[in-house]
Amino acid sequence: MYAVIQTGGKQYRVANGDVITVEKLEGEAGSTLAIAPVLMLDDGKETQVGTPIVEGAAVTAEVVEQTRGKKIVVFKKKRRKGYQRTQGHRQDITVLRVIDVTGKSKTPAKKAAKAAPKADDAPAEAAPAEAAPAAEAKPAAKKPAAKKPAAKKAASTTAKKPAAKKPAAKKDADAKPAADKE
Repeated sequence: MYAVIQTGGKQYRVANGDVITVEKLEGEAGSTLAIAPVLMLDDGKETQVGTPIVEGAAVTAEVVEQTRGKKIVVFKKKRRKGYQRTQGHRQDITVLRVIDVTGKSKTPAKKAAKAAPKADDAPAEAAPAEAAPAAEAKPAAKKPAAKKPAAKKAASTTAKKPAAKKPAAKKDADAKPAADKE
């Protein structure tokens, strides 16, 4: 039996006895944790996929140790500017050993759901026959078709254009003598 769990923003596939490293969780070495968000559960016969989680499923894990991960080097550089920075980082992690993967079996619920309609077959057949005349008397209303949004016109066509400028007055040789004559 295995499960897919989520912790620290990541998903892990776990089975009984697996040892995994996850982002830091609260708890001392030797204590047990119940990891709640089980996303998928497989017992070998059937697979249960949660929407988004599988109800009734749980994963129990033992904290092996609280430690720090491998060092990560962060190096920043801007070329031709003389800028270089080096920084290190070690993430806190928790090492877990999966003790138990448990979940509710869906088979009894499925059998009960299938058995219930068989017992009610006679009344179920009579109800649609009685409801049919009522349906014929009142036709179902059609939903109006959804209107498409009107196409937006380009900004250049809707915006008003500024008024055209008047052409500059031409200077004629005749115009000067006329002004002198007055």
